[in-house]
Amino acid sequence: MKDLVRGKRIVVTGSSSGIGWETARVLAEQGADVLGVDLNKNFDNVEEFYRADLSDPRAIDALVDVLPEGIDGLVNNAGLPPTKPANLLLRVNLIGLKRLTYGLIPKLSDGASIVNVASLAGFGWPQAVDAIKAAEHLDFHNIDQFIETWKVSNEGGRSYFFSKEALVVWTMQNRWTWRDRGIRMNSVSPGPVDTPILGDFIATLGARAEEDNRVMDRPGTPEDIGPVIMFLLSDMTSWIRGTNIPADGGMSSNLLCGMHGL
Repeated sequence: MKDLVRGKRIVVTGSSSGIGWETARVLAEQGADVLGVDLNKNFDNVEEFYRADLSDPRAIDALVDVLPEGIDGLVNNAGLPPTKPANLLLRVNLIGLKRLTYGLIPKLSDGASIVNVASLAGFGWPQAVDAIKAAEHLDFHNIDQFIETWKVSNEGGRSYFFSKEALVVWTMQNRWTWRDRGIRMNSVSPGPVDTPILGDFIATLGARAEEDNRVMDRPGTPEDIGPVIMFLLSDMTSWIRGTNIPADGGMSSNLLCGMHGL
């Protein structure tokens, strides 16, 4: 099918590389006007580019101010790998992502679609519910206290795992938040994807990464993920709400089968 997002104005964060770059490319190919956001300048595949540091609340608020009205889609893709300090990672992967989303709601068109790029790393959210509930009050000013209280430092990649667990849950919680305007929120959870930060995951996860490599046929590619994001931004998915779609080569199914002896 062609032109699935023809005429839609879609914001893609982290548009300069990896999954964000490919998402912007496939959206533009399918007829969308892409507004790219990144810390690193790259005008590939975008109609307009906005440079913004999504770890800084002032930069996020300034970005919200300058983005136009009539946005039909938001792809929350920008994120930091588990090798980054936990304070900075949570700023970008969770707190800043939420601030940008809430700030843009008034500028979204009725019927708009929000897609959060989560991760297979968020699979274990049921075991982190208490911390996730506590994170509802997490903001830029109390991150260090939260990290200490809930043991979500970057040791062993825990801060990254937690950010994605919380993002999957936040997606589910917002299944009907803006239903009166037809605005929906969903997420996509890639498994290991061959991007510039894949090495960070391998270095951090160690034996877990080796196990993934043993059971998978190959890592994913941005080309495996971009079309799934585009699908959720299209008018074909107006009744998919609060759903997390694994795009992981079967890894989440493998984990579930192992957990339940199947």
